[in-house]
Amino acid sequence: MYTHGTIQIENETFTYDAKHFELPSEYGIEGGRISKLGIRKGREVVLNYDRGWVIEPETEGAQLALLAICQKLN
Repeated sequence: MYTHGTIQIENETFTYDAKHFELPSEYGIEGGRISKLGIRKGREVVLNYDRGWVIEPETEGAQLALLAICQKLN
């Protein structure tokens, strides 16, 4: 299943695309259901996970967006 959306963290807006499954997987984020996740702030990719970290979140906003999305989908 694919989910697309936006999330507001304080005064920053992030958009995301996630591929997630019904059951957790060894390939998911922290062994969870999300196997692919891309988060952007504007045109900048701030996080990319594709069965492993490609771009890890470096800013506090990106980290908070990751936590919020994982709480919702993972």
